[in-house]
Amino acid sequence: MPTDQLSYGGRCPSATISLPMSEFFETVVRVRYAETDKMGIVYYANYYIYFEMGRVEYLRQRGLDYRRMELEDDSFTVVAESKCRYRKPARYDDPLRIRTRVTSAKSRVITFGYEILHDETKDLLATGETIHVVCDSKGRPKPLPEKYRRYFDFESAESPKPPAN
Repeated sequence: MPTDQLSYGGRCPSATISLPMSEFFETVVRVRYAETDKMGIVYYANYYIYFEMGRVEYLRQRGLDYRRMELEDDSFTVVAESKCRYRKPARYDDPLRIRTRVTSAKSRVITFGYEILHDETKDLLATGETIHVVCDSKGRPKPLPEKYRRYFDFESAESPKPPAN
């Protein structure tokens, strides 16, 4: 398997991409039979699993050890809101390109945006967004520790804003 692809459930290396945080990170998966309904179309809830796969790979490729963030710093990114717009169906065995990026980052809230495309036809199949609140292990909101902010797009969120007139 080429190194720019990730097999679902496998531990295959992914491409290292050096892009600004606002750019998309891409990973490719193939639709498994278990992810489809009786008609061979991807069941709608599985798009949220694809979003998670894209998000995990996005963070991993930027060097963030999410497990360490949980264990050492009691910091979790809890999904507070999610949405998905379905445009065209994905089917069994289709190669899907999951495109993920940070669209907003504040001290306690991080928003990811997603696009799912058919990797061969380049058709846009779905778009989505997840909003995450940084919490401790008891579910209480807290600021993201400073040392992790570089993994998200905090530059635009923390740049000085012009004074209001």
